[in-house]
Amino acid sequence: MAVKERVGLVVSDKMQKTVVVAVENRAPHPKYGKIVVQTRRYKAHDEENQCKVGDRVRIQETRPLSKTKRWQVTEILNAKATT
Repeated sequence: MAVKERVGLVVSDKMQKTVVVAVENRAPHPKYGKIVVQTRRYKAHDEENQCKVGDRVRIQETRPLSKTKRWQVTEILNAKATT
C-alpha cells in the first residue's frame, strides 16, 4: 500500500516536537460546480522543532505516535522568511 503524503501550511508550533498543519482541498461542489475549499488540520511530528508558523511542509502518514498524532514532517518546502 502506498504511503499517504500531504502538503500544507504550519498553523501552530506551540507544542514540543509537534506542529499543526492545515491542508487545503479544492474541489467542485457535486451539484452546483462552485469550487469549495475544505481544510483539514493534522498534528505532525517535528523531531528537531525546525518548523515555524507559515512554513509550507510535506507530511507523511506514520504509525500512531500519540492519541491524535499520526503524521510526521518529511521536509520543509518553503520556510517563511524572517525579517
